[in-house]
Amino acid sequence: MGPFDWLPYAPLEPVQLDWLDGVELAVLRLDRIDPLISGNKWFKLTEHLAQGRAAGASGIISLGGAHSNHLHALAAAGKRFGFATVGLLRGHAQDTPSVLDLNAFGMQLHWLGYGGYRARHAPDFWGPWREQYPHLHPVPEGGGGLAGALGCAVLVEQVRAQLSDIGWADYDGWWLAAGTGTTLAGLVLAEAGAHPVYGALAVPDDHGVAQQVQALVQHGYQLLQASRGGFAKVDPELLAFIDATEHACGLPLEPLYTGKALLALKQQIEARRFVCGTRLIFVHTGGLQGRRGFPSLSSGHPRV
Repeated sequence: MGPFDWLPYAPLEPVQLDWLDGVELAVLRLDRIDPLISGNKWFKLTEHLAQGRAAGASGIISLGGAHSNHLHALAAAGKRFGFATVGLLRGHAQDTPSVLDLNAFGMQLHWLGYGGYRARHAPDFWGPWREQYPHLHPVPEGGGGLAGALGCAVLVEQVRAQLSDIGWADYDGWWLAAGTGTTLAGLVLAEAGAHPVYGALAVPDDHGVAQQVQALVQHGYQLLQASRGGFAKVDPELLAFIDATEHACGLPLEPLYTGKALLALKQQIEARRFVCGTRLIFVHTGGLQGRRGFPSLSSGHPRV
């Protein structure tokens, strides 16, 4: 089986939590599509892989940090489906659980330092890497861009196909974490104004997510700040919320994206942003492999 034969389907599951206060919530469980190639990362990759195949590429080169869910899913897919992967990493060499997996999956790693990684948006950034790896297709950080967004548009179809299974005729909007805004943009494109999409920013405003989204879509969404002080900033309230949520309904979260997004939704409901009877789709974007960096949370993710 090749990557173009694999069409994962994410289940839609209603959840009951005390703080919902009459708001109905169903979770699109992208974390359940696969133990390793998990979450929205695969959907963001599909159109990039198609572009690479059309260009005659033998693999993918992309970017991320030492805990990158995107690189983790890319490396796992490369190993499973037999295509080469190269990762350009932020910072200096370190053996995080994610990096150990990248090596085990056979991804070739290059550490760019912090200054070198900040240059990733420069017009000439990809030139030397194309010369070094002429047969690899370059993919932006996080699988971003229009190709990544178009790959996520199928999620709207998957939700609509399952509404009757959970007793819903329709829904009132989407809620999800936004790291690059790619998945959010894909949902907005697919909705074409039918339902609003709310993105809980997991990164500070100066990361340029609003500008990246605006380059792809102009209307039909709203971004709300939910980074809790910065990307990868974690606090006791957040960790306690994640633990309480899992005990209450069995939904595993991680503290960088999904935990922050769901906690932000709780705060919006408490502020009466959404009235009783509102039906929302929460996108579980995966990333549970990142829980291994937090000893107080169980891993929720198999080791290689």
